[in-house]
Amino acid sequence: MLVYRMLRPILFRIDPEAAHHLTMAALSRAPWAAGLAAGKVQEHPSLHQSLWGLSFAHPVGLAAGLDKNALAIPALFRCGFSFIEVGTVTPRPQPGNPKPRLFRLPADEALINRMGFNNDGATAVAGRVRRWTGLGVIGVNLGKNKGTPNERAHDDYLALVNVFAPMADYLVINVSSPNTPGLRDLQTQEHLLPLVQAVSAARDRVAPPERRPPLLVKLSPDLADADLQSLAIALAQSGVDGLIATNTTITRPALATPGVQEAGGLSGRPLRQRATEVVRLLYRATGGRLPIIGSGGVISADDAYEKIRAGASLVQVYTGFIYRGPRLVQEMVDGLAERLARDGFSHIREAVGADHRRR
Repeated sequence: MLVYRMLRPILFRIDPEAAHHLTMAALSRAPWAAGLAAGKVQEHPSLHQSLWGLSFAHPVGLAAGLDKNALAIPALFRCGFSFIEVGTVTPRPQPGNPKPRLFRLPADEALINRMGFNNDGATAVAGRVRRWTGLGVIGVNLGKNKGTPNERAHDDYLALVNVFAPMADYLVINVSSPNTPGLRDLQTQEHLLPLVQAVSAARDRVAPPERRPPLLVKLSPDLADADLQSLAIALAQSGVDGLIATNTTITRPALATPGVQEAGGLSGRPLRQRATEVVRLLYRATGGRLPIIGSGGVISADDAYEKIRAGASLVQVYTGFIYRGPRLVQEMVDGLAERLARDGFSHIREAVGADHRRR
C-alpha cells in the first residue's frame, strides 16, 4: 500500500482520464510492477468456489470499465483478482463522449463518468483477450455502438457474441449504462428477453460445447424494486446464467465533495447501499438459484461481505481500486476469510444469502 500512497497524490493532481491512461500504459508495459505494489494474495480454501464450471480462488474480481481494451490483463491478475471483466466492447471502435467525461469525488471515494463506451472495437480487443486466455477467468462486457438504433441492437450484440463466445470465460450483456443515449430502454422485458434469447442461441452455435461461456446480464440500480424483481424472475426463466448488480447510478445521494454537478453515472461509496439492496432483491426474487455478482461501492472487506450475505456469490471492484490501490485485493481477501471464521462459516457458500436465512 505504501507504493500507491506515494503515487496517488501525483496521479490525483492529473486530469482523471489522463491519469487512467498513464496508469494503464504503465501496467501494460510492466506487469511485474503491479505484483510488487499489490503483494501476494494468500490462498484461503474457505473462499474457493466453482461457478458455471469456472474456478474462483476467492470472490474478488475487477469490474468492467477499468480495462476497457484488455491492455493490462497480466498486470491486473498480478494484483490478485480472481477474475477480470474487460470492456465494455462494441462491434466497431468508437471514441466515446466528448471530454471531460470522468470526474473524481475524493471526499466520497466516488467517480462520475460519462465515457460512452469508448473502446478499440471487437477485433482489437479480441486479439488481446485471445493472447491472455489461460491466465485466469476473463469476462467480456458487451455493448452496442452509439450509432446503432435500438431496433438494430440485436445485430451488435450478436456480432460481439460471434467474436467473443469462443474465447471468453463469461459474457455480459450491458444494457444498463446511463451514458449511451437510449440504451437503458432495452432493460424492459419487452426488449431484453428477446435479446437474451437471441444472444444465448448465438453463443450455443459458435462456442465449443465443452467451454460454452455463461451469459450474464448487468442491471441498473435505478430501476424500481418491483421492476427489478419481475425482470430477475423473467431472466432466470429465459436461461440467463447470472446477474450483475449493479451498473452506475444517475441519482445523486447526499455527496460530501463540493462543486461537482456533472452528468453521468456515479460509482463508489455513495452507491454501496443501493447496490446491496439490489443484490438482496434479486436473490430473493430468484430464490438464490441464479448466481449474482455484486458491484457498486465495494471498497473494503466489510462492503464485500455485506453483498455476499445479501446474496452475491462474487463481488467486483472498480472505484475502490482507484482510491485504495492494488493492495486492496489482498486486504479484502484476508478480511473476508476472517469474517467467515468469525461468524462460524466454514465456507463462503454458507455465507451467500445468509441474511435472508437469518430473517
